[in-house]
Amino acid sequence: MHDPSVLLDSGTEAVRRLARRRHHLDVSVLSRLYETRNLTRSELERLRAEANRATRNAGRSGPPSEEAKEATRALRAEVKTAESALRDAERELTDFLLGIPNIPLDQTPSGDSEKEAVEVRLGGPPARRPAAGGSARHHADIGAELGILDGPAAAGLAGARFSVSRGPGARLERALSAFFLDLHTEEHGYTEYAVPFMVNRETMTGTGQLPKFEEDLFRTAVGDRELFLIPTAEVPLTNLVAGKLLDAAALPYAFTSRTPCFRAEAGAYGRDTRGILRLHQFEKVELVRICAAEDAPRQLELMVGHAEECLRRLELSYRVVLLPAGDIGFSARMTYDIEVWLPGADAYREISSVSDCGTFQGRRAGIRVRGADGRKAPAATLNGSALPIGRSVAALLEQGVQEDGSVLLPEALVPYTGFRRILPGGAVSDS
Repeated sequence: MHDPSVLLDSGTEAVRRLARRRHHLDVSVLSRLYETRNLTRSELERLRAEANRATRNAGRSGPPSEEAKEATRALRAEVKTAESALRDAERELTDFLLGIPNIPLDQTPSGDSEKEAVEVRLGGPPARRPAAGGSARHHADIGAELGILDGPAAAGLAGARFSVSRGPGARLERALSAFFLDLHTEEHGYTEYAVPFMVNRETMTGTGQLPKFEEDLFRTAVGDRELFLIPTAEVPLTNLVAGKLLDAAALPYAFTSRTPCFRAEAGAYGRDTRGILRLHQFEKVELVRICAAEDAPRQLELMVGHAEECLRRLELSYRVVLLPAGDIGFSARMTYDIEVWLPGADAYREISSVSDCGTFQGRRAGIRVRGADGRKAPAATLNGSALPIGRSVAALLEQGVQEDGSVLLPEALVPYTGFRRILPGGAVSDS
């Protein structure tokens, strides 16, 4: 959440920068709400001071008169009314601020869609395109022939946009999770957490999913208890330190977790609906780092490198792009997308987004840092996928399929899978 005084002090500069992500900041409304809150707070302070004076003076020269008692009661009633007015004013201001996305950095390119993303670099082996006149195979078809992906079974159990993996396919998913977690905890210095898959409204608000994206969230309620299914482990991992004052000397914090992710994808229908690229439920290994504000740019580059290392060891073709301001997430101020090559689509598709949120989530969730000089300031937060399991499987199938229909897996996964090749029909082989 933003500091309203900062938004108003920067004036048209805040308006200009937010307009880059197609958000119109109505300064007149913000100014009115901010002024109302401040005036209401000042009036409450005045009434409290007056009520305290009246109470102190009432008994100084003997028992207070009925007239004095009545005046004190009237002042206390005014205080209660003013307290209620302040709560209303603060709620209105907070509701307005919660709807304002993060302000993009100037380094974030201009533009509204992924088409205007700026390619930073290519990674892994060269992208393999089908021969002239030929076509590459889609992972859904490859998985069906191998006997490891069962779309009809998933549809029968839960409807569209769910998946069922079987035999070596399920083993491959488990292997990928273990491989990613081992890499991040043993080589990249992350601490692994097992976290709740359902969280409360306050937790969702702290990282920016609420109130903006309520329609994209799955929600459950038992009695008067409301919980949301997490769309990413970023939500519980970041909120592990919500409301805490962190020692700058102990930073950065580096957290990782493997969780299911639940997304209604209400605004995403019509693209990548076949196969396992865009599901309502999928598993992902998430990375979160928390640091001092001035260290965020360095931590962002470090995290991108951690996600890239997953792809390098899986021997997958990919590229890194810098997203334009109009295409970054609500809480982000700068985002790198890592896109894996999918021959079946003849295109790169996002497999990881790594975002620098600056102090945006730190302010919303009350995460602060105490520096060596004793000063307190909001912490910076960063998050990224490293990596989602389903999209990694899709890339491995499409990039690893052989002429005989088998799929060759990278050497890095063999200690986790126990096999190197998946054969049509679901058999496996060591070579």
